[in-house]
Amino acid sequence: MSRIRQDDQVMVIAGKDKGKSGKVIAVKNDGRKVVVEKLNMVRRHTKPTQANPQGGIMDKEMPLDISNVMLLTKDNRPVRVAYRFEEVDGQTKKVRVAAQTGELID
Repeated sequence: MSRIRQDDQVMVIAGKDKGKSGKVIAVKNDGRKVVVEKLNMVRRHTKPTQANPQGGIMDKEMPLDISNVMLLTKDNRPVRVAYRFEEVDGQTKKVRVAAQTGELID
């Protein structure tokens, strides 16, 4: 279980996009990297293919290290993520909580 998951809102805390926020599109490399929508953009020179017959220069999101992003709460505050075990329907489940406030994330 990763601290940051797909569709989470995150804020970049280091690098060229520091201070910007966006939605996580994908988690890669066994939870070590995340791709954030419209952040860490690079320009790629691509050859013409059947899928893209024009080729040319394309903008693309590249992965960020997971240590360079922080999860945003519902009120847009960046928080560290901790875990807690809670009783749900007679079963013990591991849930994510905000480390500072103890507020349930999901």
